[in-house]
Amino acid sequence: MGGNRKERRAAGKGINGNATTTGSAFQPSDEIDEDGVNMILQHPDRSGPKGKTLFELAEERQRELDIANGKKPRWDIDKDNTPAGERPFNDEEPLGPLGEGILYSVTMAVMHLTVDILVYSQYREDVVWSEIFQRAGTALPIFFLLVYLSHVPFSTRFPLLRNLAFFAGAIAAGCFLVRSGNKHGYFYVMKAAPPVATLWVWSTIEMDVAYAALSAAAVLGYSWWNDFTFF
Repeated sequence: MGGNRKERRAAGKGINGNATTTGSAFQPSDEIDEDGVNMILQHPDRSGPKGKTLFELAEERQRELDIANGKKPRWDIDKDNTPAGERPFNDEEPLGPLGEGILYSVTMAVMHLTVDILVYSQYREDVVWSEIFQRAGTALPIFFLLVYLSHVPFSTRFPLLRNLAFFAGAIAAGCFLVRSGNKHGYFYVMKAAPPVATLWVWSTIEMDVAYAALSAAAVLGYSWWNDFTFF
C-alpha cells in the first residue's frame, strides 16, 4: 500500500514538473516537409467545371418533371427561348433602324460641324459659328434619312449589294474630296468638304473591313495616279 502511494506521488510530480506536456499525441512544430511546401505553392484549378453545371442539372431535372407530368418543357438552355414575335435579348441590333438613325445622324452632324471648323482653320478664315451650326442642322435630317433607309430589314437582307453600294459611295466621296482640294478654290472646298467627308467616313464604317480597305486603296491609287496631294 505504502509503495503504491510513493509511486503515485512520484508519478504526480513528474507530470506537474513537465509544463509543456499537453496530454495529446500532437506536438506543435515550426518545421514543414516537402508535401506541405508543394501544397502551399500549388496553383488553384481555373480550368472550369469538370462535370455538369448547376444550371444544366436544374434544366435536366425540370425536363424530367415536365415529362413525368405530361407537360411540354418550358425552357431549354441550349435553344432560343424567345417567344414568337419578340426580339431576342442578345440581338445584334437592339436599337432598330429608328434608334440607329437617331444615334448615327447626331454623330454625323457633330462630325460635319468638326470638319467645317477644320476647313475654316485650314484656310485661316474666321470661324462663323452661326453658319457652321446652321449647315450642320440642315444636314442632320438628311443624315437621319440615309441611315434609316440603310438599316431597314429590306436593305440589310442583301449584304453583298449593301457592301457594294457603300463601296461605290466611299470611292466616289473620297475621290471627289481629294480632287476638290487640289482643283477648286477655298470657298468651294469650304462648302463641299464637310458633308462629303462625313458621308465618306460613314460609308467606310458601314462596310465590311475588306470592302473598306479596298475603297481606301482605290482613293489612294486615284490620288497617286493624278498626282494629287492630301491637305
